[in-house]
Amino acid sequence: MPTIRLLGPPEIERDGEPGRQPRGRKAWALLGYLLLAERPPSRRRLAELFFADAEDPLGALRWSLAELRRAIGVPDLLTGDPVVTALDDATTVDVLLVGEPSTAPESLLSLGGELLEGVELESCPEFESWLLVERRRVAGALEARLRQNAVAHLAAGQADQAIPFAAKAVAINPHEQGNHELLIRSLATSGDRVAALRQIAICEDLFRRELGVEVSTSLQEAATVAPQSPAPLSGRAAAVSQLQAGRAAIVAGAVDAGLQCLRQAAALAVQCRDKTLEARALAALGGALVHAIRGHDEEGAIVLHEALLVADQAGERATAVLAFRELGFIEVQAGRRRTGDEWLAKAQALADSDEENAAILGVRGMNSSDRSDYPTAFEQLGESVELAARCGDRRQQAWSLSLVGRAHLLRGEYGEATAALAESLDLVHRERWIAFLPWPQTFAAELDLHAGKLDAAVEGFEQAWALGCQLGDPCWEGMAGRGLAMLNAQQGDHSAATKWLDLALTRASTEPDRYQWVHAHVLDAAITAALDQSDHDRALQLAGRLSALAARCDLRELLVHANLHLSHLGNPQAAQTAQTLSTTIDNPALHNLISYQS
Repeated sequence: MPTIRLLGPPEIERDGEPGRQPRGRKAWALLGYLLLAERPPSRRRLAELFFADAEDPLGALRWSLAELRRAIGVPDLLTGDPVVTALDDATTVDVLLVGEPSTAPESLLSLGGELLEGVELESCPEFESWLLVERRRVAGALEARLRQNAVAHLAAGQADQAIPFAAKAVAINPHEQGNHELLIRSLATSGDRVAALRQIAICEDLFRRELGVEVSTSLQEAATVAPQSPAPLSGRAAAVSQLQAGRAAIVAGAVDAGLQCLRQAAALAVQCRDKTLEARALAALGGALVHAIRGHDEEGAIVLHEALLVADQAGERATAVLAFRELGFIEVQAGRRRTGDEWLAKAQALADSDEENAAILGVRGMNSSDRSDYPTAFEQLGESVELAARCGDRRQQAWSLSLVGRAHLLRGEYGEATAALAESLDLVHRERWIAFLPWPQTFAAELDLHAGKLDAAVEGFEQAWALGCQLGDPCWEGMAGRGLAMLNAQQGDHSAATKWLDLALTRASTEPDRYQWVHAHVLDAAITAALDQSDHDRALQLAGRLSALAARCDLRELLVHANLHLSHLGNPQAAQTAQTLSTTIDNPALHNLISYQS
């Protein structure tokens, strides 16, 4: 049984022992590219990518493919044109295990090292660009799987088993506070408070030294595992009352009181052994932690996992749908695309109402739009809008319409964007949904800016900023600050624009549960501003951050933008990389930008 290891120094094993290895780094590079390509590449494409400097590029490709077949021991592998990678069930590829939900958790702990470690091909710059992106993407996918397992173990009361998964996630991405928080929570819950406090100190020092920022308060809170205070009331009626009061308080904006009621509802449901009520209370609490209070997605995910476990015992379908959807939302917002879509697929498989399907499709459309799969996004979001309108869920309708408007705006389709955002804003005002208003308001103000309606743009951006600050929502603040920077830049005040972008970047990236698309979107604007002012040092530093973030979070269009910026800064290969990456993105505005800059 052959095993192909591409994480760390590449190697082929047979029955656990080193086997015959392919000769040359290009053979390894070719194998990695073929195994990870989204679609089978043509022989001509492979010859151009790897053997352009050979006298007979296609002949060199044939030799390398034959060499790989001999090393792997599968005669009919890597054949045809395009070249198809058809592995049998007996062949294991470590990097492909990362993307399989069925992969045993213990196998994830054994995976490690950089993709194709030590395989560098200076003579193949386009492959080098591809490899850089894939290394970040694979590391992000493995990080997501590890986090998923850590959260599941914590929810199941298995803190000791959560520790190695959380620790490995920290090792892969030590600059993500949420990973440290998971490890701290695992250590504290297991009873090792000393180790938890030590990890807090390590994280604080790392963030100050390498990022120049302070950690959020949720890090300290993760080390505090206090016993649940006894409920002053008892019985099922009291539990129902607390659940209703908690939901009402959250809707009214009284977050602290709402969370306290929901925690009490869950505790009371346990006392009266009502699994259905306990599942509903946990799901409500998890959702509140995710949406109503910033920086608590890690705790919210654990509570939602607990809700799933109890809902399964109670046969509570609707609660499971809600928990699956919320877990999917957490992953989508964090840029963990595959795990996000897996949760949402589970939710959709159980959903049986227009309201449930509208909400799930809204988040799936958000995920597709974030990764620039616009045809799929428009289909999912359009269906979400229709279902929400049919069942009278005007908030969901407004939410999905705002994402339709965003997608049209990014594609330069200003008429369609204006119509979608106007409808979204009308619904928001009719619902008096003030907590959501800054999101569509910012996009509408950007359309006013494009149309030359400066007074309307100023009013929209300033209102969105003020309301975002009042709500304490870093996503709204980041988007509104970016808009005010664009406004100042258009008016020629580049100093003010830079100050607004610095502020927007700080707000959009501070919380551990930030919306990564907004973070990257603001970074893109900051690079553009730096290039406009010929501040190449700042632009280069920010472009490196954007490239790494977009690759890890599968933000494809923003990865193209990062490479366009890098090409302006003197990277000779970046323009070609941007061109190659853009071929899979259906965005007329993006292709016009590439044509204009090439």
